[in-house]
Amino acid sequence: MDATVLDTLFKTIASRKGADPSQSYTAKLFSKGRGKIAQKVGEEGVECVIAALSEGNEELVGESADLFYHLMVLWAEMGVKPEDVWAELAKREGISGIVEKASRPKE
Repeated sequence: MDATVLDTLFKTIASRKGADPSQSYTAKLFSKGRGKIAQKVGEEGVECVIAALSEGNEELVGESADLFYHLMVLWAEMGVKPEDVWAELAKREGISGIVEKASRPKE
């Protein structure tokens, strides 16, 4: 499998913007706004941690899928496209994580 499944998922998610919230969970998330969507990303991230520490691989796989889904809803809400993220990852390819992190502007 490659990123194609993620690109397809993103297209489906983006198509739900403005759809009837009573007919689509994704449309319902969009109707609740960026804050709620971001909260869901955080919740799913925590559930991934819990699955990794106290459950098993099957649970981690399921929670990871939930995390990807909610993250993509957030991307769509904010106008970020998967290819933007793929390009950022490609820029970092072959660069040490320590070097990459050190190159980021200090806050």
